[in-house]
Amino acid sequence: MSTKEAFHKLIDHIENEETLKGYFELIQRLNKNQTGGLWDSLSSEEKDELLISYAESSDPKNLISHEEVRGQHDKWLRK
Repeated sequence: MSTKEAFHKLIDHIENEETLKGYFELIQRLNKNQTGGLWDSLSSEEKDELLISYAESSDPKNLISHEEVRGQHDKWLRK
């Protein structure tokens, strides 16, 4: 059985409409992200900022340790 056939069979056996909607929305988002839809949805300014941030992340002096981030956000991580 192919993946596509198995996927169809799985979908056919899900009776709960809300569960199906949730899976459908998840697959749509994953597909959109996979095909560059997320990038395409950004404005020019957002794309520029993202590219700048990515370039800056290559410089170790711009990075902070995991422990420092945990310390800064500890009150939210304990919830």
